[in-house]
Amino acid sequence: MATYKEIYGTNIEAVAEDPSNPITGQVWYNTTTNQLKGNRPLASGSWATGGSMNTATQFLGSSGTQSAALGIGGDPVRTKTESYDGSTWTEVNDMNTGKEQLAAAGTQTSSITMGANTGSASAISESWNGTSWTEVADLNTARRLNAGSGTDNTSALAFGGLGPPSYAIAESWNGSSWTEVGDMNTARYGPTGTGTAAAAIATGGVVPPAAVANVEVWNGTSWTEVADLNSSRTYAASSGTSTSALVFGGDENPDICTLTELWNGTSWVEQNDMSTARSALGGTGSSALALAFGGASPPQTAATEEWSLNTIVGSWSTGNNMNQARDYLAGAGTQTAALAFGGEIPPITAVTESYDGTSWTEVNDLNTARRQIAGAGIQTSAVAFGGDTPPYSNAAETWNGTSWTTVSSINTTRRGMAGSGTDNTAVIGFGGVDATTYYASTESWNGSTWTEVNDLNTGRERLGGAGTETSALAFGGFNGAYDAETESWNGTSWTEVSDLNLARYAIAGAGADNTSVLAFGGITSPQRAETELYNGTSWSEQNDMLNARGALGGAGTTAAALAFAGQNPPTGGSLTEEWQYPVPTTITLG
Repeated sequence: MATYKEIYGTNIEAVAEDPSNPITGQVWYNTTTNQLKGNRPLASGSWATGGSMNTATQFLGSSGTQSAALGIGGDPVRTKTESYDGSTWTEVNDMNTGKEQLAAAGTQTSSITMGANTGSASAISESWNGTSWTEVADLNTARRLNAGSGTDNTSALAFGGLGPPSYAIAESWNGSSWTEVGDMNTARYGPTGTGTAAAAIATGGVVPPAAVANVEVWNGTSWTEVADLNSSRTYAASSGTSTSALVFGGDENPDICTLTELWNGTSWVEQNDMSTARSALGGTGSSALALAFGGASPPQTAATEEWSLNTIVGSWSTGNNMNQARDYLAGAGTQTAALAFGGEIPPITAVTESYDGTSWTEVNDLNTARRQIAGAGIQTSAVAFGGDTPPYSNAAETWNGTSWTTVSSINTTRRGMAGSGTDNTAVIGFGGVDATTYYASTESWNGSTWTEVNDLNTGRERLGGAGTETSALAFGGFNGAYDAETESWNGTSWTEVSDLNLARYAIAGAGADNTSVLAFGGITSPQRAETELYNGTSWSEQNDMLNARGALGGAGTTAAALAFAGQNPPTGGSLTEEWQYPVPTTITLG
């Protein structure tokens, strides 16, 4: 077997103190603590977009795993069942009786429903064998808005619910009949439940008149109150076991939330939020790999999100402020060699600033002051195009590292475009808007002329862009509504790929090509701090920016990005943040 020295070309160093700035993969022996230590990427939990359900619904039942799940019934009272394979939902055989506000447990091929609203509180139970539903013995107590847990259609637990009144009753299922077992300590409806028939956990719910944070654990004989959730809520979803669970979404009375909390058997720890706030959602899986689907924001949604606990993450840190606060500007370059130009203070400005990784320096202005301007390139070779002076502008300028030169105008006058490219001879610009039209037009710049090439699939303005002239990504924007759509450019045409987790406009981006892009900030009213990473297939949530803002500038790559300026109410911002991915952390190896 190869030794550490043969792999990395060095012996393991013996030191009295841990290195102040170790690199990822570095290993050393601390002679003070007598410990072998190393540096690895920091991992955290994160939500990513999954395939949408066929029908938007809320108050549905759920069972299975992240890659093999069932969504059952829902509002309005319905019989429909959908099956998820890790990417796509497929309609399968209906239940015999339409239900909403139901609980379910088991696997994708062996599930049971327990309690529901069928027009009133119901005791009906149905068993799923992977192909069809069969009515089985009723619960002893009719109810709705109860919770459930269990491993399959022969072993389950139903608890809580609403008749009226609110119930503390728990019932155990053995495959043929329901038996009343020990009551919960607190009667409630709308809790979430997960685990098995012999080891379950109940979280939250309503103890009239309000949502509660109460948590109880079932050991097969009795319920024990344990540490409360950090946030009171009802109509949430959960996954996992009684010693390792995840609770997500729900209604905090009156706010519908994105909150995610992880249970380690002793306490609850807040995690990265879901992308879409919702309550009355479906949820299943484990605490490490969970699935969230359906629910209402409102309105009802078909959106699906996938949770991964051990996702490598990045984080933002504070950089030095710009000289001129502003928003709706453009950016180019890298984290340590960036260019920011144009925007609105107010008034609309032509100011250009250069960043060296530490501080911003004012350099020569644009020839034409404008806001909602697009740009691309590097610190010494960039292009600025389009914008609003007002009126809408078709002006284009190139930067040679010292000054701006006016060059051939873009073909379609517009503002709110995005751009990508490597230097002032190879850029594409796409999207935008004028007084009447959301544009899908894409134009390519070769250093002397702009040429119209294939359009985006969806016209929009104030979208994000990153990559090169031949490998770009367009994401987010606005076309009458907030847009989450993402499109990939291969040098010839645009292809729709996975949506952002959070629809928004006035978003910034950074990235080397269409397989590795960071999207950050934006506006949905109010400004956002969310950061998402695209890996060529899907978007995953990362640590939020330190300061929520939209209409900001961005530069760099997914490993080292820069965010600057933007709307940071009540005025345009001058703030700078630097992104590192992954974040290294020191661990003890032995």
